[in-house]
Amino acid sequence: MTVTTPETEAQNEASYSPSLAHRHVMESMTHSMAYDGGDVRAWRRRLRRRVKSLIGMPAEKRVPLDVRTLWKRRHPLGTIEKIVFTSEPYSDVMAYVCLPATVAPPYSFFVCLQGHSTGAHKSIAVDRDDNSVPIDVEGDRDFGLGCMERGVAALCIEQRSFGERREQHQERVATHGCHDATMHALMLGRTLIGERVFDVDRGLDYLATRDDVDWSRIGVMGNSGGGTVSMFSAAVLPRVRYAMPSCYFCTFRDSIMSIYHCADNYVPGLLRYAEMADVMGLFAPRPVVIVAGEHDNIFPIEATRLEFDRLREIYEAAGAGDRCHLVVGAEGHRFYASQAWPVMLEELE
Repeated sequence: MTVTTPETEAQNEASYSPSLAHRHVMESMTHSMAYDGGDVRAWRRRLRRRVKSLIGMPAEKRVPLDVRTLWKRRHPLGTIEKIVFTSEPYSDVMAYVCLPATVAPPYSFFVCLQGHSTGAHKSIAVDRDDNSVPIDVEGDRDFGLGCMERGVAALCIEQRSFGERREQHQERVATHGCHDATMHALMLGRTLIGERVFDVDRGLDYLATRDDVDWSRIGVMGNSGGGTVSMFSAAVLPRVRYAMPSCYFCTFRDSIMSIYHCADNYVPGLLRYAEMADVMGLFAPRPVVIVAGEHDNIFPIEATRLEFDRLREIYEAAGAGDRCHLVVGAEGHRFYASQAWPVMLEELE
């Protein structure tokens, strides 16, 4: 028989969970570089420098791309070429270059990014290990084909730790392949987000070697983990002109700080300076289409709507309130092509 005493009652009420202390710190914290009015351009310069430093992008001298073609095929929508290029020493990027048949160059180009999944092969709806085998792709995640259908070219990048770039050399790997790479990056003063943004930037370096690119119409898009890197790429890469992050934009407070997420979502120290609207606001006044799901259980729609109101305020201060859009699909954590693309195409036109 257990006897309850005042001492044991007090112990039962003790705050043992680490998240309670973290939440207290978060609730007590002020975002010292959040936009609070005034000169948007000066604010952007200050915060962009800080965000770029916090995500720890590789800073070494850029190595030659050394582009290699693995295969090139005709497709009912145009042509698809599978390439590999070098991002940094010992880090090669696989990508699919998708060119639409319905328009002539120079092309509008979108860098397309899958989230936590079996990889970029979903962007062109083929099997990962045998690219000649077609597959069904749910949730409108066939981004490359979706671009081609709409007369937009795509560079579909395999993100670090996903698909063909999954960890294959360590003896033991965490259940989520991004975990080990995230922890290693942190020990080296980097983040996996920063490394992935760097790969996007190197993808833009690859596009710069081509003569069929319309540089006034370069965009980035992706869902979930792809939405994460889409937003940070838009925030710090000046060559990106359009952004369409899906199923990520919310508040840090109500998403990755309240609900379990993979380690690759976190940037050390970022909440000391800014919330998500501030990071996305670094893209203003360039057009952004935020895509969200009404029933996304890891990026709650109520917080998304409230944070979008803050983002709209930043865009209005930059004189571009009409270039900031929120598209909400009726389901959960997925892309919504039929709703999002018409808004983006109107901006492109």
